[in-house]
Amino acid sequence: QVQLVESGGGLVQPGGSLRLSCAASGSIFSSNAMGWYRQAPGEERELVATITWGGSTNYADSVKGRFTVSRDNAKNTVYLQMNSLKPEDTAVYYCYYYYPISGMTYWGKGTLVTVSS
Repeated sequence: QVQLVESGGGLVQPGGSLRLSCAASGSIFSSNAMGWYRQAPGEERELVATITWGGSTNYADSVKGRFTVSRDNAKNTVYLQMNSLKPEDTAVYYCYYYYPISGMTYWGKGTLVTVSS
């Protein structure tokens, strides 16, 4: 089993920055992928960013150039640096862990990011 705990969410003004963290614990294997989804009220959950064990990244078009996903494999932690935040970035952000060999996916409980004046 894998447990994921997100942190770093909160209230920020437009144009501000936040850094989210997600620490994984339990039975962690190499060659996994981790990343972030988000879900705004009344909206579908959407993929924000993903990163492989080796550091290959992908981003949603809406966050390219503003968000950066990274990971520290020694700490089993993934980060999301969010800059130039916009009100439309307001959502609950969920961390995920995926191991392709087993096909298992695990989710964190989410952390709320609110971008508002």
